[in-house]
Order: sequence, then C-alpha cells, then structure tokens
Amino acid sequence: MNLPYSYEESGFKMRVHLVNPSDNSFGTAVITPRWLFVLAAATPSIAGDPILIDESLEQIDIQTVSPGDIVGISVHTGNALRGYEVGRMARASGAWVVYGGIHATLFPEEAFELGGAHSVVKGDGDIAWGNAVRDCMASTPARIYEGGRIEGTQFLPARWDLMPRDKYMWASVQTIRGCPKHCSFCSVWRTDGQQPRQRAFQSVIDEIVNLRRIGFRFIALADDNFYPVTLTDLRLAREQNNLPKLEELTRIRSERFQLMEELAKLPKDMVFFTQITMEAGEDGEYLDAMRKANIKGALVGVEAVTPEGLKAVFKDFNYSGEALARQLQTFKKHGVHVLGSFIFGLPTDKPETFDATVAMALKAGVTFAQFVMITPFPGTIDFGRWEKEQAVKPTYVGDVPITRYWLIPTAVRPKMFTPHPSMTSAEISSRTQGVWDKFYDWKAIWQRSECTPTLKARVAFVFLSKLYRQMYAGTGISTDSARRKKSKRWARWTAAQCRKLFKANPMPELQSPVWALAFAADTTRPAFLAVGSGSGSDKFNVL
Repeated sequence: MNLPYSYEESGFKMRVHLVNPSDNSFGTAVITPRWLFVLAAATPSIAGDPILIDESLEQIDIQTVSPGDIVGISVHTGNALRGYEVGRMARASGAWVVYGGIHATLFPEEAFELGGAHSVVKGDGDIAWGNAVRDCMASTPARIYEGGRIEGTQFLPARWDLMPRDKYMWASVQTIRGCPKHCSFCSVWRTDGQQPRQRAFQSVIDEIVNLRRIGFRFIALADDNFYPVTLTDLRLAREQNNLPKLEELTRIRSERFQLMEELAKLPKDMVFFTQITMEAGEDGEYLDAMRKANIKGALVGVEAVTPEGLKAVFKDFNYSGEALARQLQTFKKHGVHVLGSFIFGLPTDKPETFDATVAMALKAGVTFAQFVMITPFPGTIDFGRWEKEQAVKPTYVGDVPITRYWLIPTAVRPKMFTPHPSMTSAEISSRTQGVWDKFYDWKAIWQRSECTPTLKARVAFVFLSKLYRQMYAGTGISTDSARRKKSKRWARWTAAQCRKLFKANPMPELQSPVWALAFAADTTRPAFLAVGSGSGSDKFNVL
C-alpha cells in the first residue's frame, strides 16, 4: 500500500482540510454546518488552523490538497456518495483521508472500500479527531478511532473565528445531545443515545456571545431534542416512586431553565431556533421560558395527521386530528413559532392524506413546514425491518442493492425505496410536490408573514420561505433532474438576497458574564472567548 508522505519528509508543512461534502452548492447557506467548526476547534494546535471547505457553498478545489496533508470528511447518508468521491480524490493527491459522521459510524467499511479512507472516527469526534490528526502527522494512523459518547462537559465550542462571515445567515450552537424518544424513522436515539448529555450553560452562553460580537444574531440551537424531559416523564417517575430517576430528570429540566434564563439576558435583537417534540405543547411554563429567551421558533416533528400514521412510526404520543391543530396552535399562543415536519409515503397514507395534511398545517397556523417522503435511514427501526424483508428477495438498481440506495447515482436513484400498498412512488412524489406548492404559494406566505413586526421583516420572511422551499423541496429526492437544476439556480440567487436581509452589525463590545462558579473540572474556556461582564412578544422577529 502506498502511504502519503509525513509532513517532515515532504519538505513543507502539512495542512489539515475539513470537508462538508455536498452535490448542491448555493454560494450562500442558511445555517452553518456546526461539526465543521467544532472539529476545527478539536484540531491540535501543532497542525495549525485547518482549511474549511463547505461544499454547500462551493465545491472543493482538489488542487489545494498536497501530499502529506490530512483531509477529514464527515458524511451522513444523504451526502455519502459525494463524500466518497472527495475522499478518493484526496487520497489520489497523496493525502491522509479520515472519515467521520453518523454514516461512517454506522458503515465504517464503506469508507475504506469506496472512499479511499485511511481511518474512520466513530461516534463523537470532539476528542478522537485530535488523536487521528496526531497519528497521521506521525504516519501511524489507526484504522478505527472510537469516539464513543462523550459527556456534555467535554463538548467543544466551535472555531467561529475561521468562518467566512459573508456566507451564512444563521450560526449554530449545540446545547445537548441525545433524545429519550424511540421514533421508528429516526437514528438519533441509537447513535447519540437516549440519555441526554447536557452542555454547561455557561459554555453555551460564552459561545453565543462570541457569535453576536462578530455579527450573528440569528442562531440555531442545533440539538437532537431541546425538550429532553416532559411532564409525562416526571409524572411517571413520581408514580413509580423512582426517586433517583426523578432527581435526574428534575436536574436536567432545571438546567434547561437556567440556560433559558441566561439566554433572556442577551441582547434583545437575538433570535434563536431549535428542535423539540410535540409534547412541549403541553408544557406552558417551558414554552413561556423559551419565548422569554427569544427562542422564536422550533422544528416540531408532527410526522402524520392520523392516529394510524402516528402508530406506524412509533409516535403515538403525538396528537392527531383537531387535537393536533389545537396543540400546534398552543405553541404560537406562547410565542413559539413552529416549523412542522410531515412525512408522506407511510403505509397508512391514502390520496386524501396529502390534502388533509396541508389543510391541517394551514389551519394550525404552522409558520414554516417541510414535507418529506419516507426514507428508511440506516440505524433506524424502519431500516432494520426493511433490510430483513429485502434479504428474502433483494432488489437491485444496476449492481447496487436497494438497501444501499445512497450509493446509487442520483440520476437513476428511485424516488422511493419501499413499495406502498396503494400508490405508486410517482404518485406519492407528485402529490408531495403539490403539497409543497400549496403551502408555499405566494398568497399563503404573505398571509403568514403577518406574524412579523415590520415591513422589512415581512420581506425577509417571504424570501426565507421561498428559499426554504427551493432548497429543500426543489432539490430533494422527490424532484426530477430538470426541476432540480432550475431550483438550484433560483435558490442560489434567493440565498444571496436573503443573507443581506439577515446581516447584523457586529457588537465587539459585548462581553461574556463572569460566572460565579467555575465550569466542571474538565471544561475549559477557549482563549478566543473574551471574559467580561454580560449584559415577550409572539411576533416572529425575523429582523
């Protein structure tokens, strides 16, 4: 096997490249790919500042990769094929190639067989990535690095000083990993665990202050589930007289409120967005705390609007029908706007399900919505069940089994992977696009934009709505290639206009609080975060 040169042998200093692969490059992105900047922080100082390549902006110029360099590539199922292409190019250039991310954690051998990998980091990379870099510099990389699930006190703040500030509308900060739920279509609870791992709120606030100082006031709290403890969880622990469990749940919930209390002290022009479960709609105290913390919106997994559909995805803790509409409206009454996520293609779906879903989304006052065709993602219950079914009589597309659909070129990749009992994949695809079109009709968007406080904010809301529709529906799996190409062009133009509307003036004078208590013993405050003194409407304050 031909190995790359070590940096001592090459005659020049090696460089570390971190690549976020993507087939869709728009020049501007809505939200920062957080992992890119976290691994930049995890890169040992001896290796220098890494070069960050986010292909959702522009694709990598492989000529910038030299022999002896280290190329880190994080892949999820959706971008794995492009990620493997980048890895092969980097290895051909003589670089060390290291993969990470949820897909590499689940399928490490693919990275070696198809992506030119020298190493794979499985699990959390906050610590393991640094070990991989040091070993590559010594020309002794291990095949597998087990990152595991680190504690919340070990989560690293991102290197935002390396971010191109004119390319992103929203920054992203993570406060917790893991989700206690067990939805059949989701892999988070299997890969990140069902035990919430909570980051110290002081560290979160420090990072957010740093972002506001450099000009970001729109921040996504990129959590698996911002609402890790429900009222039902607390009630069950009491009823079972499980005092240790009740104490643990109470502590987690208390720390959530501490975080929101500190968020509320930040500059009032800041806007936060997160992801929570539908059960938060029953917890008015929690929603009120979110509103006071300027958490203006949240992605809520509605998934299906019928009891049968919810049962099919192990999410029968959600409401359906009129009760669903009322609960979604509850979020808005407490000042938290909803980005509703709906799934089509469930076995229980019928042609009338599509009209019923968009009608429900409009009636419930959902501010934004996404409508996706069901996809069995690796690591999920749905995927495991599908793999067992396919083992009996496997289906192939060319020489690729359908259960490895992410390896099928997009030009010939099926729009759906599992057969539906009453509708064709083309019909489901067409009806899904129809729902996107109806929800994001100009008139409907303009009506929803009334939730914003100013005309400028209303214009930004319209632009963001159209951008979201173009990026996520127009380039999605249910879209044909001609429409996808057109959507990319429109999205690129719209994204550039949107970013101007979201731009904020820097606040270099803003300081982090001087915390009364030290962080946990294994938590340190990065040098690039300044130390000093820090500083209820239902309107969706876009600007």
